[in-house]
Amino acid sequence: MTDRGPHAAQADRRAVLAGIAWMILTTVLFVVMHAMVRQLSDEIHPFEIAFFRNFLGLFLLAAMFQGTGWAALKTRQWGLHAARAAVNSLAMIAFFTSLSLAPFASVAALGFTAPLFAAIGAAIFLGERMRARRWIATLAGFGGVLVIVRPGIAEVGLGELLVILSALGWSAALLLIKTMSRTDSALTITAYMNLLLTPITFLFAVFVWTWPSFTQLLWLTGIACAGTLAQTSLNQALRHGEVAVVMPIEFVRVIWAALIGLYIFGEPLDIWVGAGAAIIVASTSYIA
Repeated sequence: MTDRGPHAAQADRRAVLAGIAWMILTTVLFVVMHAMVRQLSDEIHPFEIAFFRNFLGLFLLAAMFQGTGWAALKTRQWGLHAARAAVNSLAMIAFFTSLSLAPFASVAALGFTAPLFAAIGAAIFLGERMRARRWIATLAGFGGVLVIVRPGIAEVGLGELLVILSALGWSAALLLIKTMSRTDSALTITAYMNLLLTPITFLFAVFVWTWPSFTQLLWLTGIACAGTLAQTSLNQALRHGEVAVVMPIEFVRVIWAALIGLYIFGEPLDIWVGAGAAIIVASTSYIA
């Protein structure tokens, strides 16, 4: 085996840092989308919000294709795209529903079981190496999440159970995305997600359908834009870095969620949120 040399090692570091940067952007976009879902879920059923998030996202993707051409739709990964759409649709519907049932920061905190599931799955199914330091950093970040959610952990309701179900589905989708990113571009993966999730989520939405007002349609458009850009950013992150490296960065999202819960939804911060956030920042900084 030949030594790849310092230039190759430097290129690897740049790729990892690029993956981390894309992941930080992803956390911001996802929290913005989830906040809008929470705001709108009092007026429109989460099933219908999930449908519009995918349907309206198609228009944003069409604008993106103007610069790349429709060749970006070429893929040989039909089975993986279909499997991703199935697990992702259930995860999305479960998560959107949980946002209407549980406190915003608690939903975000429990949702961070997904990176842990994904890291373990990547080691088992994708053959990614999980050295002791990565395990410690990942578990420390997850421990920070548990510190935040600890005051209410004894009372687990339907909303909290739906978050965990969503996390399991989302972790499976992440592994499929990582596999597809070896051959398909981030835009291709996002496009097929929207194309396939639109009819699947419509099957759920049709039973609770109400026509949105103009103002509600603006909110739904914002959700679709934030969600589509977040998915594209996530796909880029997974394309540049290993799952076990970039996914723990998602723990940063709980900090944005706690701040939005405080200033937008009036959910009080306490010492446990601050302590958990400090642990999360330390663990993700170490990984970076």
